[in-house]
Amino acid sequence: MATSDQAESGSGGRAPWRLRPWLLEGLADMGKQGSGAKAQAPGAHHGQRWWRVMCLTGLDYFSTLGYQPGIAALAAGLLSPLATVVLVAVTLAGALPVYRRVAEESPHGEGSIAMLERLLSFWKGKLFVLALLGFAATDFLITITLSAADATAHLVENPHFTSALHGHQMAITLVLVGLLGAVFLKGFTEAIGISVALVGVYLALNVVVAVVGLWHVIKAPHLITDWSSALTTEHGNPFAMIGLALLIFPKLALGLSGFETGVAVMPHIEGDAGDTEDRPTGRIRDAKKLLTTAAVIMSVFLIVTSVITTLLIPQEEFKAGGQANGRALAYLAHQYLGSAFGSVYDASTIAILWFAGASAMAGLLNLMPRYLPRYGMAPHWARAVRPMVLVFIAVAFLVTWIFNADVDAQSGAYATGVLVLITSAAVAVTIAARRAGQRGWTAGFATIALIFLYTTGANIVERPDGVKIGACFIAGIIAISLLSRIARAFELRVTDVVLDAAAERFVRDDATRKLRFIANEPDRRDEAEYHDKLQQIRADNDLPEDEDFVFVEVTVLDPSDFESEVKVTGELLHGRYRVLALESSTIPNALAALMLHVRDLTDRRPHIYFEWTEGNPFAQFLRFFLFGQGEVAPVTREVLREAEPDRDRRPRVHVG
Repeated sequence: MATSDQAESGSGGRAPWRLRPWLLEGLADMGKQGSGAKAQAPGAHHGQRWWRVMCLTGLDYFSTLGYQPGIAALAAGLLSPLATVVLVAVTLAGALPVYRRVAEESPHGEGSIAMLERLLSFWKGKLFVLALLGFAATDFLITITLSAADATAHLVENPHFTSALHGHQMAITLVLVGLLGAVFLKGFTEAIGISVALVGVYLALNVVVAVVGLWHVIKAPHLITDWSSALTTEHGNPFAMIGLALLIFPKLALGLSGFETGVAVMPHIEGDAGDTEDRPTGRIRDAKKLLTTAAVIMSVFLIVTSVITTLLIPQEEFKAGGQANGRALAYLAHQYLGSAFGSVYDASTIAILWFAGASAMAGLLNLMPRYLPRYGMAPHWARAVRPMVLVFIAVAFLVTWIFNADVDAQSGAYATGVLVLITSAAVAVTIAARRAGQRGWTAGFATIALIFLYTTGANIVERPDGVKIGACFIAGIIAISLLSRIARAFELRVTDVVLDAAAERFVRDDATRKLRFIANEPDRRDEAEYHDKLQQIRADNDLPEDEDFVFVEVTVLDPSDFESEVKVTGELLHGRYRVLALESSTIPNALAALMLHVRDLTDRRPHIYFEWTEGNPFAQFLRFFLFGQGEVAPVTREVLREAEPDRDRRPRVHVG
């Protein structure tokens, strides 16, 4: 980044516009937030009332009314209302209880991924989280591209524009996705206010369409009779219909979207004045209100719209090329309320579908920087908003091109991402209930988890393109993450060094003479071990007997962690050997961080002594990369070299 002096060096005393500082704006602030689970999401602001925040998640959830009834009719045909009832039952009795528990267990917006992360450690935990992040990326990115594609469908199929815009769906969708990126590049600060207006108008217009549709159904009783007769003719008895509806239900899983987003926006809820960071009781209560209210509103709309679209729209209109394909409610708005109202409805639908991508983008910007930089699996600039926006928009362009801006083609990938996240949430709350000793809740959540496992499996079998896209995201995330971690292997990735009273006393006692430390791999920790090590270091480095030393020993906790705090404990062993015992994720980084901390504490350059490690250098690097050990001496020196470019201030490393 340019300094302020450099920025003012432009002609006329005005700062020249520079791309890099603009892209990385806020990066330093994000670094100060820390990488823990409670770090605040980028762009977070003061809390809002829960119903206003509900509109933010409603951009994703409620906007599915733009395409869900049409997709349901296309998938289930005449059985669409029955299959939708199954969807609503799973929503209210399955997904809603699960996410109410997620809100309670993870009130800082981390969601079910953080719950599962806490259950697993070491590399298996990191890789599992990366896999879930792949499906989350599938969910959120496909939300952006699918919503933009459906907004395009509403625009192109409007009677006033169809002749001029038909055949340009791809270009229009790419423009909408690009505009969304431009909003976030400029600065996305008024999301909730905009979302309240968009959701309020959109739901009001849908109420009008639903009421008018029901009125026409009531006025023409033969529609219900004809539908019932057609169902009986096509499927036989009611039990066969119910069984088929249960089998078809996974195809309607798009109607379950919004729950993960609902948890992700929890940090925006103001809660009570007495809320604490550790126990935000008011925020949890209001988040549950948000989830319940959104689920009930959506459930009512899903049932009503599935009935009126199935009864009032000819089946052939739902198919590709039909006027109701991807826009069933807009078709009814034009058909029964006239072109003017239909155009207003189209405009509202286009706006909320386009802005639904904003909800998904906010979810991505909340989720990815929370995990990947903390794992060391993303470049440092991944903590800044604008570079990540450019990356996500580029991927969205690619996905749009691959799917040819087709709503139906993307629905499988979208449903897969949604279902995998909900299934992981169901598994997480089942484990949480079991650990809490709640047998009833454990059995209930386990049943829900099994239902979602079936739903996810059925969706994958029916539409494997979803899991293929998810697998591509997972493979890409893991590959880029591992390459990034290798590239950052020699960073000083210690967040803090904390010395206890004894350790600080050892350091300060030696501050009047040369500070000499011996890196020791602890074994038996008996007197012979320290005596032999000391004699070996003196012999290897030709040091006199009167030189005083402090032993340094590192215990590796979880080597898969990238960043960690180093805790230093001072011990006096066998009445004569002073030992600093460290806990960290890697040995070289811990030693380098301690040496720099000692230098800053005493204003003297410390010396640290090693012995060479035997073995293949490449194998030793893999040991360091995977297990935090390996060839300690040269790696410690390299970490110090990168952390302190001034050779005159860099701690001295000796190897014998």
